[in-house]
Amino acid sequence: MYEILEGHGVVPVIKFNDPSEALPLADALAKGGIRIMEITFRSDAAEEAIRLVSEERPDILVGAGTVTNVDELRRAAKAGAKFIVSPGFSEEVVREGLDLGLIMLPGVITPSEVIAAKNMGLTVLKFFPASAFNAMATIKSYASVFADIKFMPTGGVNQDNMKDFLAMKNIFAIGGSWMVSGNLIKEQNWDEITRLSQEATDAYHEVRG
Repeated sequence: MYEILEGHGVVPVIKFNDPSEALPLADALAKGGIRIMEITFRSDAAEEAIRLVSEERPDILVGAGTVTNVDELRRAAKAGAKFIVSPGFSEEVVREGLDLGLIMLPGVITPSEVIAAKNMGLTVLKFFPASAFNAMATIKSYASVFADIKFMPTGGVNQDNMKDFLAMKNIFAIGGSWMVSGNLIKEQNWDEITRLSQEATDAYHEVRG
């Protein structure tokens, strides 16, 4: 996962209402240079969508987002998720995920949460919700005290500010849904999803060379 993120540093956060949308969306993202999908557990279609991408598109790294408890974690893992993203930090969920060999990206905000995650061996953490907690200033201030930790801000990251986030050295990647909005998926506007994905990957290369 980390090697893939080094290539574009953008993780699309996707909510599916119909699992049949998963494969065409995966193909649209890949055409735009994005080979990773965070499929949120906020819909009944999530597990089947993860399974389809995991089995039919092995070149795409698929994970589950908005995982809040061990039951969801186990269901996501059984469906084929390779990484787990949570909105907050739960030691129980992180430990179970690590035991299953999954990449864990729990959400953190406070220094105490960062330390708790670091003590479990994690070095890349989700920062959520970015817009509500002044992510740029907070993450910048963490650079000196948590020099070995990198962040993936989500929740308020978009086309207008993605370059500002990507310019920060202790941001490993950004997560967002602007290139996979519900309307674009509902309209099956795969070409626009590809265009926005390419725009995001181009921004990454522009900022980070």
